[in-house]
Amino acid sequence: MQQNNKTYLIVLSVLVVILAGALVYVLVSSGSQGGTVARVDGQAISKNELYDLMVQSNGQAALDSLVNEKIVEVESAQNNITASEDEVEKKLEEVAGYYGGLDILEQSLANYNMSLKDVKKDLTVQVKLEKLLIGRISVTDQEIEEYFTANQEMFDREEQVKARHILVDSEEEAQDIRQKLVEGQDFAQLAKDYSLDIQNKDQGGELGNIIRGQMVEEFETAVFTLPVGEISQPVKTDFGYHIIEVTGNIPAREGTLAENKEEIKDILSAQKMEAEYSPWLEEMLEKHKVEKFL
Repeated sequence: MQQNNKTYLIVLSVLVVILAGALVYVLVSSGSQGGTVARVDGQAISKNELYDLMVQSNGQAALDSLVNEKIVEVESAQNNITASEDEVEKKLEEVAGYYGGLDILEQSLANYNMSLKDVKKDLTVQVKLEKLLIGRISVTDQEIEEYFTANQEMFDREEQVKARHILVDSEEEAQDIRQKLVEGQDFAQLAKDYSLDIQNKDQGGELGNIIRGQMVEEFETAVFTLPVGEISQPVKTDFGYHIIEVTGNIPAREGTLAENKEEIKDILSAQKMEAEYSPWLEEMLEKHKVEKFL
């Protein structure tokens, strides 16, 4: 089944604001605004010139994003809406999943001099916004059924195998390890002692559930033909020689509406909230006194 692509209505815009705000902070906090930021053949480019260009390029969009965020905060306070730490952490897990994990997300943020604290602030606003919008939308059973019918392949489960492996440099070493396993030695311990795959050796070589197309061809062929519980012969790939054990098998099957109903409801709710955001914002801009001085 494919991952649900939820839409984050304002997170990206707020991230842009943080980046722009950080640059403005550097400009106004490190000496006089008229200071020099660069020179070309001795001719200075001042902070004022950089600041003016920033405002012309992104100033209005950044200001609009900040105004929108403030409206969410004001409306949330007026409606006693809050975002719990658990709700924000759940959103963070979803965002990290798009990046391939929390570590990769943090590395990406570091490239922009940002941290998880910045993202959590954005996600706190996101949680509050969703609570403000949820009462304005509804998802019917008929809509859920129609979405499932139109996207049934999305919910089908591919064949999966659960496997673990030990990676070594040579076929001889792989045969030695295979013999130890045949003699009854512990797979997980041998993986910790000998495997070159640092991503999973400390987890006993566990690879989790594998679907077709996820691994290199030689490894995939072996793992999808090996009976559960049997130790493979050495499998050569560009990474080295693998000893593989399949520990479980999940056959392919069609998804059902019943088991995917809540996920489909979440998908449709996210789509409807995205569509509802603009009219809601227009109403809020009429309701609140907004003054802009940029």
